[in-house]
Amino acid sequence: MVGKLKLDEIGFWSEIKLEIIKKYANAYSTIISKKEIFEHAYIDAFAGAGMHISKKTGDWVKGSPINALQIRPPFKHYYFIDLKGEKTEFLASLVGKRKDVDIFQGDCNEILKEKVFPNIKYRDFKRALCLLDPYGLHLSWEIIKQAGNMQTIEIFLNFPVMDMNMNVLWSDQTRVDAQQAKRMTYLWGDETWKKQLFEENLNLFDEPLIQKMDARNIANVFKNRLKNEAKFKYVPDPIPMRNRSRGILYYLFFASQNPVAKRIVEDIFNKYRKKGWT
Repeated sequence: MVGKLKLDEIGFWSEIKLEIIKKYANAYSTIISKKEIFEHAYIDAFAGAGMHISKKTGDWVKGSPINALQIRPPFKHYYFIDLKGEKTEFLASLVGKRKDVDIFQGDCNEILKEKVFPNIKYRDFKRALCLLDPYGLHLSWEIIKQAGNMQTIEIFLNFPVMDMNMNVLWSDQTRVDAQQAKRMTYLWGDETWKKQLFEENLNLFDEPLIQKMDARNIANVFKNRLKNEAKFKYVPDPIPMRNRSRGILYYLFFASQNPVAKRIVEDIFNKYRKKGWT
């Protein structure tokens, strides 16, 4: 607890996610800084307070905004967004007054579209690394698609498959709450998920049985959507992030227009896969 703000407690896999993003952001900034023609930005659409608490140790853990600000060579500009005012206020107190940092309080789907992405234009030689780490099904597909179509933005994306399984991807769709289904459509972009994420099998009596796909296949369908619909050229296989019982909480996706970026992220992902955690 810091004043009236209770910092988010994060588990092992959230700390791993922060490590992965930090490693790539460091490589990204190092490479693009060598090309003087480009200016690069770091965007965090669900920035939080900038600090977390480790569930394991109780220690403070730097969030992605603070990690990004400490990378050298630095990004040219930083955009941090969060829906909750108490979090953006705390983050602003950590950042201090800086001309290269913009902090927004509000819905990232609107702020990215209206105030951030317009600053990352291809013709202006602008580029950006964008972290889309929603708390659940709170991200618009249109934002993902816009990032891909702009060809200037690389993304890390939290694909919340556990939220989907718990609240939306039920075999009997008539039992799904309408608001939950609406959230799923918001992230997916349309209602094609109702067919694409289910398979028809036969039960013991050779009768048709509708079942949702397993998490890996769901992620693979979304990977193809990132490539075919959002027009990202390179989308490595995502890395699963798990809870203590090894259930998959979400998949961490990366998407880019750059083959070098793909190779770097695959190398980072594979180092964690080889440790037997995925």
